[in-house]
Amino acid sequence: MILRFNDFEISAVHEGDAWKICDFCVTNSDRLKHFFPLTLQQNLNPTLSQLFVDKKVKQFRNNEEFLFTLKHSESRKLTGLIYIKELNWDTKQGEYAYCIDYNLKGKGLMSEAIAELNKYAFNTLGLKTLQIITHKDNIASANVAINNNFVWQKTLINEYTPPGEQPLNMELYELYKS
Repeated sequence: MILRFNDFEISAVHEGDAWKICDFCVTNSDRLKHFFPLTLQQNLNPTLSQLFVDKKVKQFRNNEEFLFTLKHSESRKLTGLIYIKELNWDTKQGEYAYCIDYNLKGKGLMSEAIAELNKYAFNTLGLKTLQIITHKDNIASANVAINNNFVWQKTLINEYTPPGEQPLNMELYELYKS
């Protein structure tokens, strides 16, 4: 599956992505260590990345979790990762998690990618509710939610604990299939 917009494309993770994911994670380690510590930890070298990718491909096939890569169409450089996770097939609900290369932060690219994936999540996966959970200080992530018509629902108390830190309150945004 490939979704294209502007000069970028979104694809399901595949076996050949390990090196690119490793490079992305190491290059963006300062950005990932706070909210994506497990992804970072599992991609610190090419061997770990291959194990990570093999696991994510299997999860994708089994409809357990969906990992997508965001790549520049011409250069093939991996510029972001997007998860649809915390899937509940009974309620048809899923949650996004996403990260973008530090060079592309603030350019609206993730908002566009999420807009494309919303259509896929609702029409192909059959989800009815999509969530974004972000920290109030992560303005860029909140803007991705707002730019895609997600509506703030509530503050989740002590929802996430970064490595070695105190629990954080997080903001819950939701979008419903119309």
